[in-house]
Amino acid sequence: MIIRIMGEGQYRVKSALLDDLNVIDNRIVDRVAREDEAGFQEELSRLIATIKAKGEPLDPKEIVESEIIVPPGDLTLSEAERVFSGSGLIED
Repeated sequence: MIIRIMGEGQYRVKSALLDDLNVIDNRIVDRVAREDEAGFQEELSRLIATIKAKGEPLDPKEIVESEIIVPPGDLTLSEAERVFSGSGLIED
């Protein structure tokens, strides 16, 4: 699976990692719904760090369609309300 982190590139991740990413994604949805900005930022940072640590970065010259697009780490809480609602980025 290919995941793009906006402004930081694309990563190939194993399907097995999706369960872990979905747990973080669900926590982000919860933090956004509670308007917990600090918690939201912490979980978004965790999501991005996990993708970078466990994913394989793609060559920037390689053009591949992303299945999931993760917003940048500097996303504001008000912007996150449009992105992290319902089931979030990763379907349960």
